[in-house]
Amino acid sequence: MRLPKAILLDLDDTIITEGDRLAILLEVAEEFAAALKPHPPSDVADRLDAALQAFWSSTSSAKAARLGKAGFGIRQARESIIAQTFQILGLTGMPDIAVQFCHRFSDLRARNTGIFPGARETIESLKAAGVLLALVTNGATDIQRAKIARFNLAVLFNHIQIEGEHGFGKPEEIAYMHAMQVLEVEPSETWMVGDNLEWEVAAPQRLGIYGIWHDHLRRGLPAGNEIRPDRIITHLAELLR
Repeated sequence: MRLPKAILLDLDDTIITEGDRLAILLEVAEEFAAALKPHPPSDVADRLDAALQAFWSSTSSAKAARLGKAGFGIRQARESIIAQTFQILGLTGMPDIAVQFCHRFSDLRARNTGIFPGARETIESLKAAGVLLALVTNGATDIQRAKIARFNLAVLFNHIQIEGEHGFGKPEEIAYMHAMQVLEVEPSETWMVGDNLEWEVAAPQRLGIYGIWHDHLRRGLPAGNEIRPDRIITHLAELLR
């Protein structure tokens, strides 16, 4: 496929991975199996994964947690979601277990953080081919800048756009428009690549951007999903094919 003039790339679960969230939740649930009875660890992991997905797919509340506003950050949001899910499951009187579960989950996510195999090489090849590249990521400045520095990503991009630095982020229209304005490209000349079907596919498509879904877990489109990516990849290297 012919490469575009510009590509907007997501960071988390596109270039960088923190591991399979559901798999990590299951690992932690198995460690806490005795406290979670009568619910099997797999059921608890499924419920927590769905609750976390629902929260992070929301707008104002998720943005506040991503940016750490009023002292309510990512870990606090996770603790609240886990505690609420435990309560729904009838696991009452377990606030301490919810906090311990959250800490263990967060620690494993941090331990699993790394760059996807071949991601850096792919981005280097795109840059060498003359494609203009923008990193467009949601989240707090300090957290996202730390990841960018850890994996030395800044040198690969013509433009780095972090929600916490600009005050806007995906799926706000201005997030994509601003990145394209900086790169001096039109939507028809631009691809957006990422793992979030709304943020990296549907919202960009409404502007005329070619939306590519990074299905890194190889699970396919969710049942009942109405969003149709222009292309689905499971590895960034596929962008070069």
